[in-house]
Amino acid sequence: MVAVAVLALAAGGSAQLQQGFYKGKCNGTDVEAVVQGIVKSWFAREPPVVAYLLRMQFHECVINGCDGGLLIDGPGTEKTAPPNLSVKGYEVIAAIKAELERRCPGVVSCSDIQILATRDAVALGGGAAYQVRTGRRDRRRSLASDVKLPSPDYTAAQTTAYYGRLGLSAFDTVLLLGAHTVGATRCAAIKSSRLYAYGGRSGATDPGLDPAYAFVYKTYVCPNVPSSDNNVVFLDDQWSALKVDNHYYRNLQLRRGVLPCDQNLYNDGSTRWIVDLLANNAGLFTSLFPQALVKLSEVNVLIGTQGEIRKVCNRFN
Repeated sequence: MVAVAVLALAAGGSAQLQQGFYKGKCNGTDVEAVVQGIVKSWFAREPPVVAYLLRMQFHECVINGCDGGLLIDGPGTEKTAPPNLSVKGYEVIAAIKAELERRCPGVVSCSDIQILATRDAVALGGGAAYQVRTGRRDRRRSLASDVKLPSPDYTAAQTTAYYGRLGLSAFDTVLLLGAHTVGATRCAAIKSSRLYAYGGRSGATDPGLDPAYAFVYKTYVCPNVPSSDNNVVFLDDQWSALKVDNHYYRNLQLRRGVLPCDQNLYNDGSTRWIVDLLANNAGLFTSLFPQALVKLSEVNVLIGTQGEIRKVCNRFN
């Protein structure tokens, strides 16, 4: 069963994308080295950039593909959709783009910069180094009305169906949600669904949440007052929240998943075996997580003469 899943991860993608697409195209500059250097400098002063860039790739690639649409400023763009208002990391992409435009104007797409930057951030955060294919072009479309992201309350079936429409398997989906190992949310996202109104019942706490964790959340992190709504809740234990590792899956085994969509992966037999597999083998997650990210990065990309290469990433040419 595992071998089949690995084969599925390796398949798909766009045959027109290439590893090393920019070699020899940037006036002697190693494009990927420039990206890596800038990401490394950001990481040194702001380690959560790993979470910022991973989240940006998810929010980018599941809406019309990895096309830079999320980067566009202006009224009614993807960036203005409510689920995207808390996305961070745009300054990193802009800094990389500015440096590459200085070295070779009009060559490197914003969508490729996003994928390369995320790859380098994952490695800096303790994940595996991996290769990606480049050659994407930027789409001249960015509409808030297109933004339909998976709900934090989704069942496992709903979550796998959402990613399934992108050509990703259930195994891919469980791997991709492993990005929550460096993720965070706000108390408002869990106060009604898990802590104080489970099942629509006033005062009810989700019985599927580890009671010790529920006590900590209700007492210290998300007390039942409006002023706590914006408090940060890490999706992995705080001491693991900056490290790309498999601790997220081990939390699910202990009924410590923060969002319902996370814990539901373990509550559903169709995905529980995947969680167990990844929780019990740290090396397996480390090796397979990049393959799932690569597969996501090649969803519905533009290539060749499609789209454009933007001069700056936050507006169309």
